[in-house]
Amino acid sequence: MEEKEIQISYIVHESEVARLERVIRRLWILCIIIFVALIATNAAWIWYESRYIDEVVTETYTADTDGGGTAIANGEGSVVINGDSNENKSN
Repeated sequence: MEEKEIQISYIVHESEVARLERVIRRLWILCIIIFVALIATNAAWIWYESRYIDEVVTETYTADTDGGGTAIANGEGSVVINGDSNENKSN
């Protein structure tokens, strides 16, 4: 069997190329819009997060142990000395 060549007229080819050029232009415009939206949303998040200032709070806990015992302090201000709980918090 012989393969037949399909002849496409030049007008059809040119119209298809013109259509593809329009599609490509629309896709580039869409990419630019998406890129600008990405930058805008990132800037908005940076602005939103920069409104809050992180404060550093330093707390001092003093625990005296008699006879070289063990003193363990947790973040809530509770101090455990040799197994006995003691609320000894001073700022």
